[in-house]
Amino acid sequence: MKKALLVSGSFLLLMAQPSLAQDAAMKICGEKWQAAKASGATNGATWPKFLAECRSNLPAAPAQAEKPAPKPVVDPQPGVKVAGAPVFPVAVASKFADLRPAQARQKTCSEQYQVNKATGGNAGMNWLEKGGGYWSQCNKKLKGV
Repeated sequence: MKKALLVSGSFLLLMAQPSLAQDAAMKICGEKWQAAKASGATNGATWPKFLAECRSNLPAAPAQAEKPAPKPVVDPQPGVKVAGAPVFPVAVASKFADLRPAQARQKTCSEQYQVNKATGGNAGMNWLEKGGGYWSQCNKKLKGV
């Protein structure tokens, strides 16, 4: 019984490897496609054609890029401005007062997040991140938690 589990577990691990390689190829080719689109160098190719050609030009198993180090999240003390700290709204926007409290907080945080995105005020945070992104922290601040 243990051998059967070991064999099936090994089989599943081997089956997952092509998926990781495909994900890496999609990421690499996607970045190349965006760059080609931005520079107008697609030569009339569509994404599926570009992807097929890009995959054929990649090595058999593209090397996985190293994961970047996690970005530290700095929570400044009230009234102290820290360079690189994310900017959060102080209160729920009055234009969302007619919504449920949770929805009003979400829309207020989203609006501030979009403004921050344009000005670099998110300090590298994404809207959702494992362990708490901008939305999570903003929601806590507006709740007063």
